[in-house]
Amino acid sequence: MPTTRSVRALFQALILLSAILLLLVGFGYYEQGYTLQKFQQIAGSVRLPGVGSHPAEVAAPSASAESVASIASIASVAPTTSAVPQPSTPAKPAETPVAEADKNEKVEEAPQKLPAGDPVLLEQAQTYVKSIMDFKRKGLQRLECPALDENRFAYLRPQAGSRPKYFFALDLYKIRELLPSTLGAIVETMKFLGPKNCVLSIVEGRSTDGTYEVLKELEKEITKLGSRYFLQTSDINPKGEKVDRIKALAELRNMAMKDLIDNPEHYAENTTVIFSNDVSLCPEDVLELLHQRVYQGADHVCAMDWRATEDPTFYDVWIARDMSGDTFFRIEDNGAWTHVNALFPGHPATLVRYNERKPFQVFSCWNGIVAFTAEPIMQKTIKFRGHYKGEAFQGEPKLFDKDLWYYGYGKIAVVPSVNVAYDNPDNAIYVKKTKGYASESFKNETPDHKINWDPAPPALVKHMPTHTRQKFIPWDEGLPEKTELKVAKSGS
Repeated sequence: MPTTRSVRALFQALILLSAILLLLVGFGYYEQGYTLQKFQQIAGSVRLPGVGSHPAEVAAPSASAESVASIASIASVAPTTSAVPQPSTPAKPAETPVAEADKNEKVEEAPQKLPAGDPVLLEQAQTYVKSIMDFKRKGLQRLECPALDENRFAYLRPQAGSRPKYFFALDLYKIRELLPSTLGAIVETMKFLGPKNCVLSIVEGRSTDGTYEVLKELEKEITKLGSRYFLQTSDINPKGEKVDRIKALAELRNMAMKDLIDNPEHYAENTTVIFSNDVSLCPEDVLELLHQRVYQGADHVCAMDWRATEDPTFYDVWIARDMSGDTFFRIEDNGAWTHVNALFPGHPATLVRYNERKPFQVFSCWNGIVAFTAEPIMQKTIKFRGHYKGEAFQGEPKLFDKDLWYYGYGKIAVVPSVNVAYDNPDNAIYVKKTKGYASESFKNETPDHKINWDPAPPALVKHMPTHTRQKFIPWDEGLPEKTELKVAKSGS
């Protein structure tokens, strides 16, 4: 039978053991609480995308790069897409943005699986690819171009290491024979500007002549060059039965700019979009548009496009409007084109500048090839679109320029020294011969080549759904009231 002393010793041992256990448990809770506190401090110090700071925020202890990276990777917040700048809001506790990130996390879209292509056309494509990649290569028909004035355009090359600044976009359909002239000039321009500074994005649709196969085979060469290349295919037919043609064309144009719209952070803030139709080009045409956009401080510049008639006729009369709001030439009420050579009848000052081959301001233009600021595209303020309810029927490039004016990007100009033509290189050769190469105007430049910009659009602009239905309407007809929708322009 245990003695009183042994019982007392056992009881003391139990008390000591209990005390040790309590100390261990307490230390564990302390460590857990300290770790949680440190995590909250680190999370509070991370600037999460889309979450503003508050003046009363207390500076948190600095976190290691590894800790910040691990938190940021799970706590991204979807960027704001509203055109109206939002005021800063106090940062929420770390756990709230993390929870929101799970719901709003950007889902990466799988790349479109491209068709294999026709084996015979794929074999033929190699000749065209070689011609596109080597602009001086003989064999296939192309527009002959002057030697490039590199000194004039050298400043357009961005500094090494910067994000891409030039986004080349095209929607192409059945133009294989034109590709050496169109894409050949663009690729040559990309080489000059620096391949890593350029992105080429093409949407091909429904071609059966080998256009698709050439574009598909071109991918490895553009990648080897050092540029990013996006090729998509689409079955959208703007001329299809019961298809809204303008909405379909707008969708195709937005497809060509998809990566710029979806991933603006991949591009320089002052990126320029160069959007080309199926026209024959010289590298100097593209570079002159880029130069004039910078030199003039323009938001959007266009070439002049022509029908290769005996006396070439201006082509894009349905879209282009001068600063009187009128078409570039008058069309009779019965639709007759009897005044095609009398350009700018409603705006004599524009006619003077055109005759002197000086850039001039317009309300709207497209004219075969354009270069415009990507800022409102990247900010998701503007994109190509169809008509709003109650808005007059008009082409998507005219709607685009209408929106540019509305959002404060009204420095839109035509560069008359850049002349382009459609269909085949022979037409372009003839137009260059009659209207001139861009470089022929370089030596005649004077200080008054600078445009004196009018900040206001014409009050009325000609609406012309068909050539026999014409009337002037308010330039902003159909647009919302200019209140909070008007955004401040940060510069081009």
